Amino acid sequence: MERAPDVLSHGDWVERPVRLYRDEWGIPHVRAQSAHDAFVGQGYAHAMDRLWQMDASRKQMEGRWAEWVGASGVPADRLARRLRAAAASVRDYQALGTDARAMVDAYASGVNAYLATHPALPAEYQLVAGTPERWEGWHCIAAMRQRGYLMGSVWFKLWRAAAVGVVSPGDVAKLRYDDDGADRLCIPPGADASRWTASLADLREPIHALSLLAGQDTTDGGSNNWALAPSRTEAGRPILAGDPHRAFELPGMYAQMHLGCDDFDVIGFTIPGVPAFPHFGHNEHVAWGVTHACADIHDLYVDVFDPADRSRYRHRGDWLQAESATEEIKVRGEPAEPVQIVTTIHGPVIAGDPAAGAALTLKSVQFFDLDRSFDCLLPMLRADSVDSLFRAVRGWGLIDHNLVAADTAGHIGHLVRAVIPRRPAVNGWLPVPGWTGEYEWDGMIPAEQMPRTDDPARGYLVTANNRVVTAIPATGDYFCTDALPPYRARRIEELIAGLGPASPDDMAAIHHDDFSAPARLFRTALADVVPRSAAARSARELMLGWDGRMSPESAGAACYSRLRWALARIVGTRSGLAAPTKATAADLTDLPGGVSAVSHLWWVLPALLRSGDTSLTGGAPCNELLADALDAVASEPSDVRWDQLHTAAITHPLTPLLPDAPAALSPAGAGVGGDNETVWATGCRAESGTAAVYGAVARYVFDVGNWDNSSWIVVGGASGDPGSSHYVDQHDAWSRCELIPMRYDWETVTAPGPQLTLRPAERPPTGAGRRPPPS
Repeated sequence: MERAPDVLSHGDWVERPVRLYRDEWGIPHVRAQSAHDAFVGQGYAHAMDRLWQMDASRKQMEGRWAEWVGASGVPADRLARRLRAAAASVRDYQALGTDARAMVDAYASGVNAYLATHPALPAEYQLVAGTPERWEGWHCIAAMRQRGYLMGSVWFKLWRAAAVGVVSPGDVAKLRYDDDGADRLCIPPGADASRWTASLADLREPIHALSLLAGQDTTDGGSNNWALAPSRTEAGRPILAGDPHRAFELPGMYAQMHLGCDDFDVIGFTIPGVPAFPHFGHNEHVAWGVTHACADIHDLYVDVFDPADRSRYRHRGDWLQAESATEEIKVRGEPAEPVQIVTTIHGPVIAGDPAAGAALTLKSVQFFDLDRSFDCLLPMLRADSVDSLFRAVRGWGLIDHNLVAADTAGHIGHLVRAVIPRRPAVNGWLPVPGWTGEYEWDGMIPAEQMPRTDDPARGYLVTANNRVVTAIPATGDYFCTDALPPYRARRIEELIAGLGPASPDDMAAIHHDDFSAPARLFRTALADVVPRSAAARSARELMLGWDGRMSPESAGAACYSRLRWALARIVGTRSGLAAPTKATAADLTDLPGGVSAVSHLWWVLPALLRSGDTSLTGGAPCNELLADALDAVASEPSDVRWDQLHTAAITHPLTPLLPDAPAALSPAGAGVGGDNETVWATGCRAESGTAAVYGAVARYVFDVGNWDNSSWIVVGGASGDPGSSHYVDQHDAWSRCELIPMRYDWETVTAPGPQLTLRPAERPPTGAGRRPPPS
């Protein structure tokens, strides 16, 4: 991390001195007097530490990624252009309230102040032959939009859509993540429920609509958080803890920061390119953290186009005119690529071809209408209670969250922070017919009707991407179809219930928990399997004697993971889902973001084992499939520890795209425990083998009211510079689920003195060369 001059004169960017301090981990603590100057300081500090990262997120939302990375960036650019992600960000910026507009403009001023005074650029700019552009207020919204971009339900719907025609129509509804036999609900806390499954009659019209995508040719995140009420803790104060789960990238998604002024004093995880603390933080009175709520905020429609005029599409008996435009994507080292943008009332065409008669369109809360999320950010910093925090976030819609909070008055609460459309529940399963008018949105569910719970009688709250509710409690409206299995939520509940009066130190044991509940199903099923070789018998015995923990030193954990992925591949092959045909899948699985059949099936396997259902396995029983899977792993060494196979792939986004990217961008990660389904979340995907490619990118424990007893960690470090000592200096501690101190007391923070001070320029008096202000 660059050592800047101690004092910098920054013209009219700041009104009074802004001081930047750093603790022993290089984490910035920015101190100003006014809110305006604090946000200038935040923008400056982000640019100082993470300039290329924040610039890259903006570039991706503008659909200009290929300008830097070449042809590999074209598919993502094409989708971003079609979704009008940049235009949506400009629209939202122009509609901001006065305070929010001032906030993002001050932040942009801080970024530009850094650019103006630091001609030396991060190494990535040389690799992509690029230079940063002046930061604008709307870029903050684009950077935030990129962090939740198309997250959630759209990929589940595309996965099932690609399966139509490969498996029988009656089996499409089985292609959903396991629910452990019953969904564990967040609200009411601790309740179980059976989830609604669409019938063949429900899916008949959507399946028919998907068949049209082939035209005339008939031929691929999560998180935990929990809050304990004073009645459950040793000190009689609430504790809030958790860990956001995302891809293991360097620099990491979150940047630790402390931002203080006369108006607020907040510390937490920030998002480079974005002011304030959208996801995790605390001020003097209240702490907050989020997980993905898995609400359904994206719908896919099959729109039918006029055979006589492909610029028109059918809707409720009429032919409507589609909007059409062509743009040019600049591609580094290659000719520009044209992109056609066709938009109906449901949104842009993202797959299929209007010229062939039908295409898939996407209608998403993230782009469809005006978003007011940034108007929530400053009120969040000023909140003085759980209730006032929840009132501050009304209107947040960029991505749906379980917002869990705790305050110094002893309250804890959980609110779904989201904008969710009102429409039929069948929309959650597959793309639906766009021409009938039967599957349209009927406005948005009001913010005051979002699911919420306060101070539950049991004294704690847990969310872990499990199902929040069966339906919106106030209205009965549809909430979601897909959620992650409830294993992590149940396990956290079990651990909290067994703690007795808890301390902040006890939270580390929850972060570190590596018990795999689904492993019991596999061990039970293996007991009846007859191995076909001595090596297969050894593998089976190893797993039967294993304790079900995905601990780093466990050979049983390594064998289990290899067996389960082998089984997923076998089911993918036998069902035909691993290679859907063009006629059934169109280009659904090729969209940027990807749909991996084997990865989805990995999550479906426990339900197949529990039910004994053979409809997705060509009639083969579980015993036969498990014997095949044992054969697949039998040739591999059985004495390998899990952490030898399961290393954290902390990867810079340029490493896989540019062959000349230096190795220092993506240093070797540590071996870790856990897996996709444990509380210690370190997930694998089919395409990456047993390497850990996503999971907890940060962890935190807030001791509410005794703030200097709080702690945190990130997967890498505070700096985005590979040459800095703070690039990955937190990684080893992170790999062991350890935390570092969260410095909140300003006397402690400021004792070593500021690293730099931003000062306003000296102003000449009125009449001495300075124009007087307008009257």
